[in-house]
Amino acid sequence: MTLRNRLLTASCALALGGCASQPPMETVEYVDLERFMGDWYVIANIPTFIEKGAHNAIETYRLDEDGTIATTFTFRKGGFDGQKKEYRPRGFVEDEQSNALWGMQFVWPFKGDYRIIYLNEDYSTTIIGRNKRDYVWLMAREPQMPAAEYQKAVDFIQGVGYDIENLQRVPQQW
Repeated sequence: MTLRNRLLTASCALALGGCASQPPMETVEYVDLERFMGDWYVIANIPTFIEKGAHNAIETYRLDEDGTIATTFTFRKGGFDGQKKEYRPRGFVEDEQSNALWGMQFVWPFKGDYRIIYLNEDYSTTIIGRNKRDYVWLMAREPQMPAAEYQKAVDFIQGVGYDIENLQRVPQQW
């Protein structure tokens, strides 16, 4: 086999391997939207470009009369005394049986995949994922999380197919 053919074969194998997809990411069975509303501290994430360097990140949800979720995402850029940033995407419940699959809209008409994949019984910890397994958010009602609980969440995130090498703690200091 010539070098050219070997490279072609290797390239095809890599390309096809990259096409292998994981099964759809399952959501939790049911989310009581009223209980889910309110403030969530971002404990760790695989950040989007706007979240890199975020400190004191908080996601706040409010259920509007039309059934959409008004969302406010605030953080300090680059440090605890950094510039305050605020974004206001809107959530749209796409699976009304579970309320766990949303479309999150930062710019009309595009909606990003937003899946509530973990939610503990007392609604104090949640994990939001995406089918692509590119971004993930571990959030809690309190700004700090016990080490054992954090590790359990990281294990869960890895178990659903994320590369946890990309997971970053979000500094919280209140």
